[in-house]
Amino acid sequence: MNSNLKKGLCVLSFLTAGFSLFGQSTESDYLIKMDVDKIGSTIQPTMYGVFFEDINFGADGGLYAELIKNRSFEFEYPFTGWTPFGDVSIRSDKPCFDRNPHYARLINRKQLTGTGLINEGFKGIGIKTNEKYDLSFYARTLKNETMKLKIEMVSDKNDIIESKEVSINSKSWNKYMITFAPMQTCSKSSIRITMLTTGVLDIEHISLFPQETFNNRSNGLRKDLAMALKDLKPGVFRFPGGCIVEGTDLSTRYQWKNTIGPVENRPININRWNYTFSHKKFPDYYQSYGLGFYEYFVLSEDIGAEPLPVLNCGLSCQYENNDPNQNCPVDKLEPYIEDALDLIEFANGPITSTWGKIRADMGHPAPFNLKMIAIGNEQWGTLYTERLEPFVKAIRAKYPNIKIIGSSGPQAEGKDFDFLWPEMKRIGVDLVDEHYYRSPEWFLSNANRYDSYDRNGPKVFAGEYACHAPDKENSFLTALSEAAFMTGLERNADVVHLCTYAPLFAHKEAWQWRPDLIWFDNLSFVKTPNYYVQQLFGNNAGTHVLALTMNGKAVSGQQNLYATAASDATDNTLIIKIANTGIDQKKISFILEGLKAGVHAVTLTHLNSSDLNAKNSFETPDLITPKVVHSYIKDKKMDIALPPLSFTILRIAR
Repeated sequence: MNSNLKKGLCVLSFLTAGFSLFGQSTESDYLIKMDVDKIGSTIQPTMYGVFFEDINFGADGGLYAELIKNRSFEFEYPFTGWTPFGDVSIRSDKPCFDRNPHYARLINRKQLTGTGLINEGFKGIGIKTNEKYDLSFYARTLKNETMKLKIEMVSDKNDIIESKEVSINSKSWNKYMITFAPMQTCSKSSIRITMLTTGVLDIEHISLFPQETFNNRSNGLRKDLAMALKDLKPGVFRFPGGCIVEGTDLSTRYQWKNTIGPVENRPININRWNYTFSHKKFPDYYQSYGLGFYEYFVLSEDIGAEPLPVLNCGLSCQYENNDPNQNCPVDKLEPYIEDALDLIEFANGPITSTWGKIRADMGHPAPFNLKMIAIGNEQWGTLYTERLEPFVKAIRAKYPNIKIIGSSGPQAEGKDFDFLWPEMKRIGVDLVDEHYYRSPEWFLSNANRYDSYDRNGPKVFAGEYACHAPDKENSFLTALSEAAFMTGLERNADVVHLCTYAPLFAHKEAWQWRPDLIWFDNLSFVKTPNYYVQQLFGNNAGTHVLALTMNGKAVSGQQNLYATAASDATDNTLIIKIANTGIDQKKISFILEGLKAGVHAVTLTHLNSSDLNAKNSFETPDLITPKVVHSYIKDKKMDIALPPLSFTILRIAR
């Protein structure tokens, strides 16, 4: 950690937090020059994006709006999430769905306890006053007789919020639906299903969704969380992992073909984050695949991001499994390669193609226009490269315009990294995926990391990164360090084409890993300072890099300043991003060579805090948020007073 950040942690009194333009007569401390007509490298529209992995209950219990846990009784322990009472058993004979064959059989013989099921949801079921919720299920009777169920929303204090009755009157499997409109808000409600008539009844795929999902899509996404993604204005969307792609063994790897088609018949998979961390075990953590590849492509389209799928390369997680029998032999890779080719066809193929027709039948006849694909995640060594090569050869042969992304391994340097980069050049991938979860010191000292990279080799995808302070909190310290580092990504936009923070989501009561970009519970969410840094970059990306120098050098840490500049051809503006990691206000004069004479409007957006340990919480969600100031400058000189411990965006009309 640089000395000024260390000092900042010890500052007890509030430092000046305001941003101001100061008069021409005020002497500046630093002079920064920029030529507004000297257009540099193109900034890719994909530059700033998001990465989703189902960790921290990010999908089921999070972004995916389903409120029932283990809705099809397919977990290893089939009553996980459920409390049965009376005579309840799990059966699989003559199922409703062949890939999810288990269902619950309820027998009511007038037991004093009654017979039924209670579902706990994901750390409770969050419901809101006056919103509507659709509960659906499949059921059948054993005889041609009408049977009745009572279905109740129950509060965490065991009060009945709302009650409905449903009649089941067929020996065949049929779908039933009721709608709840609760008149109270409760973060930890449950659903209770009770038989009202004697007899035998089978029930399957019990599902509860809010009617209002993101873009009102069926089998949809939690509206507030998806909107938070859209507000980042992401250029690229990496999915589904991460280590999820690999699996602990090949049987638990992510298989995209299991995630499409009717949601009721998508086979579940155990989530590797169920058991990976001994101190954070969640035996109830599975993947329903309700948020599958179709939903992912649709979401990418809805938020304006280019999809970037990551597929297994035939290796299980090299961290978790060193059994060579858990890796697919190179000469038996064809099914894995075929999965990659089929995914591209699913995304882009005409409706007359096999997989294009499946996409169309799911509701999207138009292609998704997939442009890139990644093969493998954090793999290393020859185990990886000898498997990557046949993937590249096959994809190039059939889809020559698809960009292929390879991995540089799990570290940002070291022997594996040094081995893989030349191999990626030899194999001919288009981009190399680099990952770094490092300290504030590392992020600050690596702001010039890409200044010396090969301009003619594969481009860089910073696929997973986050600043990890000793306490692993989403503090302002980590956000400011990331902002400083990201100025170096943008300054080197000819090398760096994509970057995505990781991980994306974390449930307040069910997380395994931190820091994370967005924290949520069953009713609300918190945008971290890190989120606002990503949002400021994403909403102010620009289209071309402009040279910006102090004493003839790029601004990459001198005097605790980190800066980059861009022009935006879409609205004819200039954009300066500058981080002050010092504890003193900086008076800076910007000379904007080539700016035409006259008055120019300036929008100043800054994120700052006097406390590097400060963070947004559920109690104080807006403690650290961007502040906007509108001002103007005359001619080509702009004088500013830059707050200490701050990240600032200056947007100047040309």
